Amino acid sequence: MTLPISSKPIINSKDFELNQILERDSYYIDNLKLCQIRLMDNSNYPWIILVPTKPNLVEITDLNDRDFDLLNQEIKKVAKLLQKEFNPDKLNIANIGNIVSQLHVHVIARFKHDKLFPKTVWGSPLKHYDDQSLKEIIEILRKNLALV
Repeated sequence: MTLPISSKPIINSKDFELNQILERDSYYIDNLKLCQIRLMDNSNYPWIILVPTKPNLVEITDLNDRDFDLLNQEIKKVAKLLQKEFNPDKLNIANIGNIVSQLHVHVIARFKHDKLFPKTVWGSPLKHYDDQSLKEIIEILRKNLALV
C-alpha cells in the first residue's frame, strides 16, 4: 500500500536512515523537531511510532540531555493527540527495540473493548488499514498535530 497523502519526510540529519522494518510496517505522518512520526500499519489500535532522526541511536541513553528532553516533550505531544482524538482507556508508551534496535518509541491508544486488552499488543497479528481508513486516520493525525 502506498502513502495515500503525498508528503516527503524531512530528515534532521544527512546520515539518518530509517530501519527497513519500521519503513515497511508504518506510514510517514510528519516530523517534529527531533522525531519522525509514523503510523503503525495496524488498524486494531491507533499506534504511533516516534523515531529520532539522528544516526546511530539505539538506547535513550545515546541522546544528549537536550534531545532526551525533546524526545519526552514529543512523546507527550503525540500522547495528548491520541487522547484528544481517540479517547482511549489507556495509553501504552514503550521503547523496547528487541527486534528493531534503532531507537523508536511506541505510543498506542488502548481500549477496554479492544481484542487484547489488558494484554500487550506485542506479537499479535496485524490488521492492515484499508486505503480509505488509512487516508482518514492520516488526515486526522496531520490536521490535529498542530493543535496539541
